Amino acid sequence: MEDATRAELDQLHVGAESPGLAEVALKLARQLDETDKPTSAAVVARELRGLMADLRKLAPVDEGEDTVNDIARQREKRRAAAREQAAGE
Repeated sequence: MEDATRAELDQLHVGAESPGLAEVALKLARQLDETDKPTSAAVVARELRGLMADLRKLAPVDEGEDTVNDIARQREKRRAAAREQAAGE
């Protein structure tokens, strides 16, 4: 669990946003790996699940390449070209 949690935290890029919560998530995952009691595992898993849900909400939005961003960039290029053309006349 610890390795999977660490990988998800790295993917979410939340370490800088909320380092304390990220560290607690790793500690809970480590405890889940180490426990052999089903009741303890259930309690730790529930807490880890809730904490990871909170961390996912805090994750920065990836504004990478998607259709909406591509359309917005194209629109801005057209507007800039139109402004240059209007200024040059």
